Amino acid sequence: MNSLRQKRRPRTNSRPNQRNQSNKRKGPAVSTIDPRLFVKKATPLAEVTFQPSIKIEDLNVDARIKANLLSKGYIYLTEIQERAIQPVLEGKDVMGIAQTGTGKTAAFLVPIVHNLLGKAPAFQTLVVVPTRELAVQVEEEFKSIVKGLNLSSACFIGGTSVGRDITRLKRPSHIIIGTPGRLIDLARQNALHFRDFKTLILDEFDRLLDMGFLKDIKTMLAGMTNRKQTVLFSATEENNQKKLIQSLLHNQVDVRVSSGNVSGDHIDQEVITVKAGEKKLDILVNMFRDQTFHKVIVFAETKRGVSQVRKNLAHAGIKVDEIHGNKSQNYRLKALNDFKSGKIQALIATDVAARGLDISEVTHVINFQPPRDFDSYIHRIGRTGRAGKGGKAFTFLN
Repeated sequence: MNSLRQKRRPRTNSRPNQRNQSNKRKGPAVSTIDPRLFVKKATPLAEVTFQPSIKIEDLNVDARIKANLLSKGYIYLTEIQERAIQPVLEGKDVMGIAQTGTGKTAAFLVPIVHNLLGKAPAFQTLVVVPTRELAVQVEEEFKSIVKGLNLSSACFIGGTSVGRDITRLKRPSHIIIGTPGRLIDLARQNALHFRDFKTLILDEFDRLLDMGFLKDIKTMLAGMTNRKQTVLFSATEENNQKKLIQSLLHNQVDVRVSSGNVSGDHIDQEVITVKAGEKKLDILVNMFRDQTFHKVIVFAETKRGVSQVRKNLAHAGIKVDEIHGNKSQNYRLKALNDFKSGKIQALIATDVAARGLDISEVTHVINFQPPRDFDSYIHRIGRTGRAGKGGKAFTFLN
C-alpha cells in the first residue's frame, strides 16, 4: 500500500466529538469518533484465551446431527457453543452475548433440532432476525444440520410474494425463520398464529431494537401464549435494555463469551487522508491495484453513495456489486452469492444491509465514509479477520 499513496495520522487539533454547526444543509450523519481510533496495528491472535476442548462427536445430541456437522468440516465447538448448547437443549431460557462469526447460529440450532426430532411439523419454533440476508443464512444452516432428519423449515422475509408465503403456511413446518415486518403481516392476515409456537429465538436482538422492531417484537410476544422457552442472542448488552430483557426471559442462563476479536485488535487499521484537490473515488480505484485485495467490502453511508462507488469501480474494470435497502431480495442474494463464490471482487454496502453477514475470507474492509459511532466501526471492520485470520481495514478521512 505504501506504493499507492502515503498514509498518516490525521490531525486532531479540534475536539473529536465536535460537529460542524455552520453547515445547516442536511446530509449523511456526522461521525463522532476520534480519528486516532482508526489507526492501529494488529495484535497477534495468540492473545485469544479460549481453547476449544469439546469435540462435535462428544455432543449429547442425535448421531445424525453430529454427522452433518462433521461433514461440514467442524471438529470442535466454539466458545458460545460450548456454553449455550446444553442449557438450550434442557429447555432453559438463555441470554447469549456473542458476535457474528462466533458460531452462535449453530449454538441455538443444534439443540433446537435435537429437541424437534420425532415431533410433528406443527410450527414448534420461531426464529426472528433483523434482516432478510440473515434469515436466509439461518435457514441455510438449518438445512445443513437436518440432512436426512425429515425436519422442515420455512423462511418469510420482505421482498418476496406474500401470496406465496400464505400458501406455504398451509403446510406446517417445524421451524419458521423470518423478519419482524413480514411475520406481523402474515399474522394480521390470519395466515400465521403466534400462539402455535412454543420456542422463540431472537437473534441479533440489539440490531432488532436498533432497526425499530421493538413494537413488532412485543406484538409477537403478546400472541405467544404457549411459549415455553426463549433464547436471545445479542452482540452487545446495553444497560437500557436490561429491563426489557428481564421481561422476556425467566430464570435464564446468561452466556457471555469473549468472542476473541470483538475489539478488532487483530485487524490492521489505517487511515487514508484525502488532501485538498484529491478525489476519494480515484484513490479508491487505485487501491484495488494492490494484488492482495482479493475480497473487499466497501462501506458507504447512504444508498446513493453505495451506487456511486459501485459505478466508479465498475467503470475502472473491477468486478463489483452493491447491496442496500432499495435492491430487491433476489438481487441482494445474488450479489452476496457472487461475492462469496469469488465471481466479484468487491461488495459495496450500507451498514444495515451488511449487518449480520458471515462471509469468510474477506481480506479488506474500506470505510469510504467513516461510521457514525465506534460500535458501527467495530462491526464494519469485523467483516474481515475471521476464523483465525488477520485482516486490513482502511478509513477515508478528508
